[in-house]
Amino acid sequence: MAQVKIIAPQTREAEHLRVAAYCRVSSDSKDQLHSYAAQIRNYTEEIAQHDGWELVDVYADEGLTGTRMDQRDDFNRMMRDCRKGKINRILVKSVSRFARNTRDCLSALRELSAMGVSVRFEKENIDTKTLTTELMVSVSGSLAQQESISISANQKMSYQRRMERGEFITCTAPYGYRIVNKKDLEIVPEEAATVRWIFDAYLKGRSSGWIAEQLTAKGIPSQSGAECWRETGIRYLLTNEKYIGDALSQKSYSCGFPFVQKRNHGERLQYYTENSHPAIIDRDTFERVQALLQKKAQKEKKRREKSPLALKIVCGNCGTVFQRRSSQNGYVTWVCRTHDRYAADCPVGRIPEAEIHAAFLRMYHRLKSNADIILAPALRQLNTLDTILRQNHPQLLTINRAIAEATEESHKISTLRANGLLDADICAARMNAISARLAQLRGERRRLTENEAIDETMDALRKVEQTLLNGPERLDGFDEELFEHLVEKIIAESQNRIRFRLYGGLELTEQWEVAAR
Repeated sequence: MAQVKIIAPQTREAEHLRVAAYCRVSSDSKDQLHSYAAQIRNYTEEIAQHDGWELVDVYADEGLTGTRMDQRDDFNRMMRDCRKGKINRILVKSVSRFARNTRDCLSALRELSAMGVSVRFEKENIDTKTLTTELMVSVSGSLAQQESISISANQKMSYQRRMERGEFITCTAPYGYRIVNKKDLEIVPEEAATVRWIFDAYLKGRSSGWIAEQLTAKGIPSQSGAECWRETGIRYLLTNEKYIGDALSQKSYSCGFPFVQKRNHGERLQYYTENSHPAIIDRDTFERVQALLQKKAQKEKKRREKSPLALKIVCGNCGTVFQRRSSQNGYVTWVCRTHDRYAADCPVGRIPEAEIHAAFLRMYHRLKSNADIILAPALRQLNTLDTILRQNHPQLLTINRAIAEATEESHKISTLRANGLLDADICAARMNAISARLAQLRGERRRLTENEAIDETMDALRKVEQTLLNGPERLDGFDEELFEHLVEKIIAESQNRIRFRLYGGLELTEQWEVAAR
């Protein structure tokens, strides 16, 4: 007779999981159950109830759009921590809190799944540990996407009605103003003085670039708080009708999904309201500036229509911009203005346009063939420099410590509340104060870690890289469009040697033999 041995069940230790929670609450939400503080408390309590669960962090984005992943700082921080192996499981209230865009939602979930990180959505009762839940998430994500579109449509309708009544001025105050009573513009005296100086300087013949340099040198902070002013910002300020007390509404509009802002060039209705708020600049001054801007724009347009090389070539010896010269037989050259006026003052002579075109072709083919050993190292070095600058900033350690302390305090308060040792109203007040403090600290950290100059350079180099990737393998002749997308400036070192400066600062030199006469 067969012998049967009974094997008793074994009690397994609880699985150790590093758990995080992600929560988000819209800035206009009045539902306290879903407030930032309440969600932190709920998730902290839930994680504490599971044996083997370790709380990593509660990631939260407040008052931010769910339609764009790139605008959600803490969501992106959570994803980075997952990539570092700090998190095994994520708890989320609902799909709409995680993402309101099906494509981004599924993209994030697939990446998390590949890293072994599971996500549980409480409202929909979806757990990505189940193999068949991606379809459920897709359906829920689509519903969340429609909800976001519906909310946006309602907001647009509300704004439209206010525009028609002349009640809508702006969502953000321009430099020189502040918003009061949630809808009115009030003049900021110190900034208004800077605005008047800008208009006056421009009327006196100063360029927008010169004005930006002066403001930066004086240490006057811009509207964003940055110490560096940009020429484009000055030009926008000079054309802003709000400085004469008027308001042009719907200068831009959102389209598609995710929502993308586009400049309104007549595709949508616009509303112009006169005397909607106090003016900083009188109308006569503003109109004279507009006339001067228009005159310069027309002059610039005529120059550029002649040749893509116009205003691009500068003398490497004296810094003067080159001008175009054409002979009666159609032979075109470019010459330093100083040399053209008096050759003894500058040795850099005339350069045939055909040689510049040929040099561009050689440079393009060289760059196209060797992008991986020319562009890639430059991008890596910039990225390394950016990382070093972020890590070595003296204030970052203090701010990170303060964020850690504030987060720890919120966990302690949640624990006290969970154990019935803290009144609900007191808990809510303290948690809201902590959340405000965390938002301030994270804003300071973001400001310190954003190196605008490096970011702009890297963006420019990536655009160059993309242009090369999409460009043809071989060029049979000079391509004006490619030239415009790649070359920021040409520095003429001599009659047979020029240096192409690409967008992003990368420079490549080309030279040729001067033909004997």
